[in-house]
Amino acid sequence: MANTLAVEALTKKYGRKQVVKGISFSMENGSITGLLGPNGAGKTTTFYMIVGFIKSNGGKILLNGENITFLPMHKRSKLGLSYLPQESSIFRKLTVEDNIKLVVQTRSDLSKSEKKELTESLMEEFGISRLRKQYGYTLSGGERRRTEIARALATNPKFLLLDEPFAGIDPKAVYEIKQIIRKLKDQGIGILLTDHNVRDTLEITTCAYIINEGNILVYGTKEELINNELAREIYFGNDFMKEEIR
Repeated sequence: MANTLAVEALTKKYGRKQVVKGISFSMENGSITGLLGPNGAGKTTTFYMIVGFIKSNGGKILLNGENITFLPMHKRSKLGLSYLPQESSIFRKLTVEDNIKLVVQTRSDLSKSEKKELTESLMEEFGISRLRKQYGYTLSGGERRRTEIARALATNPKFLLLDEPFAGIDPKAVYEIKQIIRKLKDQGIGILLTDHNVRDTLEITTCAYIINEGNILVYGTKEELINNELAREIYFGNDFMKEEIR
């Protein structure tokens, strides 16, 4: 049975200004969904309501049919919703190994030996075993991001919410992170991401939603979106990925 994450008629007001106007969409595990849109369009507010940073004024957020709209972040995490912020979330004065151990230790369902095995397998999977004794503050942007993703997966999430995963890292690291995200999708994890790097986001998403003025403007695959006249007029611009337009 597929895991599902859905938002229904989600709204948010700041004073008299309504910044999110009844947004609805859903996704399943084993898919990559992108939230895109101009600055001030409401995409980040929508994303943060799903994460649990911001309370909605109306609508629902459902995880496998369970209403999690008013649950705090740590309870959402226990139900399978893991969040990776744009800013560095690792402990700078702890080693890579200890950063991962810290999260693994919260797994009450695992024995001591299973926790050790999970720590080792996560470091191996994300190519950070050789960095195990390095402190967080010594890591490059790509190394830090891989460590953060490994930590996020230590809780065995059904869905991973990525805030600007391509920000602050070099092109080589962007490529590596895209490969990791594709691998997580193939492992059955659902990925919801928002990023200003539109080209790289579209390259990996199963489906993307373009939000404008608090509403979903259009949605679809990369090919559908870059060939959509409204999307090009409002968001992409006419020269965006021109070589791929059919």
